[in-house]
Formats: sequence, C-alpha cells, structure tokens
Amino acid sequence: MIHHTMIVAFDEPIPSDELDEYLKGLEELSMGTGLFQSFAARHHLRAPSDDHAPVAVASAVVQLGLADLDALNTAFALPGIGEFIDSWQARRPYKAIWVNHEPLA
Repeated sequence: MIHHTMIVAFDEPIPSDELDEYLKGLEELSMGTGLFQSFAARHHLRAPSDDHAPVAVASAVVQLGLADLDALNTAFALPGIGEFIDSWQARRPYKAIWVNHEPLA
C-alpha cells in the first residue's frame, strides 16, 4: 500500500463550509473510482507561526490510500478528476503539493 498525501492551499481564505464541500466532493469522487482504499482529510489548524510560512499556509491535508503506483496513475487519468479540479480552480483557485509514500507508521 502507498499513500498519496496532498497539502491544499487556497489562494484566499475559504469558509469552513466551502472547504468541507471541496473535501466531501473529493472524497466521493476518489472513493467512487474503486481504486482508493482509504480517504482521510482534515482542516489546517491555524497557529501564529502561520504568519511566517515560507511558501504557503495550508487549508487542508488529504491522505488517500492505494494499492500501488499503478493504481495512482490510473486514478489520475480517470474521467471526472480534471473536471473536478477545473471547476474548483475556477471557483476558488488553490495550489496543491503532494508526496507519494509508503505508510509512515
């Protein structure tokens, strides 16, 4: 099993209910593919040190579990993924960075 851990940073502050909508939509889309074994997401917890972030302050973290890299590559090519990203980018632009890794614990 591998994890695809994604840090999502919206360009502007996003209301909690809209962030929940984004995360729920991402979960439904991901888990609906049958390729993902798990999905977990949490809001970023704001701290005073965020004012000094060298790159960006995250809005949320998402971790998806998959069997292997082949499953991840297949998932990124599935219909609906690009449309979901494009619709949210048009509505509330964001940046994402990710890492693909073996379980941490």
